[in-house]
Amino acid sequence: MADYADLRALFINCTLKRSPERSNTQGLIDLSARIMEKSGVQVFQIRAVDHDIATGVWPDMTEHGWAVDEWPVLQRRVMDADILVLAGPIWLGDNSSVMKRVIERLYGNSSILNGRGQYAYYGRVGGCLITGNEDGVKHCAMNILYSLQHLGYTIPPQADAGWIGEAGPGPSYLDPGSGGPDNDFTNRNTTFMT
Repeated sequence: MADYADLRALFINCTLKRSPERSNTQGLIDLSARIMEKSGVQVFQIRAVDHDIATGVWPDMTEHGWAVDEWPVLQRRVMDADILVLAGPIWLGDNSSVMKRVIERLYGNSSILNGRGQYAYYGRVGGCLITGNEDGVKHCAMNILYSLQHLGYTIPPQADAGWIGEAGPGPSYLDPGSGGPDNDFTNRNTTFMT
C-alpha cells in the first residue's frame, strides 16, 4: 500500500448541529478519514458551526464591521492542507447555510496569489461528502465542486460521495436501521472520493 504521510487532509463539517450533538455528516466523514489515515494521510477536522464565522467575502470581516471573525484562523488551517473535503447535509434540496458560508469565506481569500502568481489554492485537491433525507446529492456536489475548482482546487474524477435515506421523514445516516453505514453504494463511492 502506498504511503501518503506527507499529505494533510482537512475535513470541514458543515452540519447545522453544534458539538457534541451527533452529526450524521460526521459519520460519513469518519469513514473517509479512516481510509485516508490507513494510507498515512494526516487528517484534521473542523465543525464550522462551532466557530464564530462572520458572513462576508473578505479575508477578515473584522475589517468590515464585524466584532468577531474566527475565519482567519480557520483559513490558515485550510492553507496547511493538501486536501480539502467539504461535507454537509442537504436542506430543501440544497447545501446547508453553513456550507454556503464556508464557501463564501474560501472565496474571500481567492484573490490571494502564491509566490508564482497562481491562485493560493493552486495545487490542492478538493472533494465533498453529502448526507440527507431528500434528493439532491448530485446537485449539492456540483455546487461545491464547481466552487472549489473556481477557487483553484483540482477536482479529480469521482470527487463526491453521499448518502440519502428514503425521501421524507425517516432515519438519518447514523440512525439505527437506516442502512447508511452498511450501504455498499455509499461505501464504494466514499472510497472512490477518498
